[in-house]
Amino acid sequence: MATGGQAGHPTAGQAGHPIRSFVLRQGRVSNAQQRYRADLMGTIGVPYRAANVDLDALFGRPAPRILEIGFGMGETSAAIAASHPENDYLGIEVHTPGVGSLCKLVAELGLHNQRIIQHDAVEVLRDMIAPASLAGVHIFFPDPWPKKRHHKRRLLQPPFVALLASRLQPGGIVHCATDWQDYAQQMLTVLSAEVLFENTATGFAPRPEDRPQTKFEQRGLRLGNGVWDLVFRRR
Repeated sequence: MATGGQAGHPTAGQAGHPIRSFVLRQGRVSNAQQRYRADLMGTIGVPYRAANVDLDALFGRPAPRILEIGFGMGETSAAIAASHPENDYLGIEVHTPGVGSLCKLVAELGLHNQRIIQHDAVEVLRDMIAPASLAGVHIFFPDPWPKKRHHKRRLLQPPFVALLASRLQPGGIVHCATDWQDYAQQMLTVLSAEVLFENTATGFAPRPEDRPQTKFEQRGLRLGNGVWDLVFRRR
């Protein structure tokens, strides 16, 4: 149920290389995904470069900006963007099938408030997003890396959370969700330890209505699996 496109965690590994929280899988790209990606990324795609992006110019207007990290196949992203035309959404995903899938949804739904960056999210957040420029961040079902020896690859670690906080406006919201209980507890611990964040709930939050339930989530709930939402506000 977890999405695959997460950021690389900015902790150095062996030989000084960053520890990545994603693996570039060779997933099959359908003809439709390939076609829509080729047709639309020239218009809604944002190439990575180490310079702050002018978000007003990118979207053609001033508006609240929500960054989504690891949008998977894009169903949730498209549904949220369609429901909130007053906001602009910038989605980050490393996997080509997901990028193609969201491009297809953007075309089918006629969305004008969705842009996509196909690149590592830590580098995008660090190099392209200006401090205090985001109204919100969504991180839904990041790769849980369930084996204990792989926990260092999990996205929600203190250095990344500090970077997130610096890019949010005062009052901005970071909304995370996971279906792995031990990762949920780690998220709660790490987010609660960041001095720039305050929890909007006592512990975990009820699922906000703005987060649509995916088919995978609905199936998991029917099987008795839990889902944990965390909603923190930038002080």
